[in-house]
Amino acid sequence: MPKSASAGIASGQCLCGRVAFEIDVPARWAWHDHSATSRRAHGAAYATYVGSWRKRFRIVSGADAISRYEDGTAKATRSFCGSCGSPLFYERVRSPHMVNISRALFSARTGREPLYHVAIEEAPDWAYAGAPLVPLKGFPGVVWQRAQRRKRGQREGMF
Repeated sequence: MPKSASAGIASGQCLCGRVAFEIDVPARWAWHDHSATSRRAHGAAYATYVGSWRKRFRIVSGADAISRYEDGTAKATRSFCGSCGSPLFYERVRSPHMVNISRALFSARTGREPLYHVAIEEAPDWAYAGAPLVPLKGFPGVVWQRAQRRKRGQREGMF
């Protein structure tokens, strides 16, 4: 297979299924974005993206359902499904040949593992940071982070 040839196709769609798309895999790269703008756009602690060359990206259906938000300050465009509101794509003026796609919308592997973290210094203090978790008794499928026990003689406050 020539070096530029695709190894397959990864398909994705929004929550309601109205917008469907695909990329040739492997994707160019994948990363976790901790920036405040991506956090707000996704309503989550961070967003995970897969970057694809624009020529390897296709909207299969629902192009008419895509709404866009142009951020003039960041010189970027965020696209989302106008029916269900799913965040779809993130495009930047400085990278006109790339389309960044929300990783969670793909149903299978994209050929890239998200190994990179962007704007980690903007990660909120309330985001999960890998602390040990234990099952919550009486709630199957729920885990929690136990509070740190204070050492004997250690007190809060002034006294």
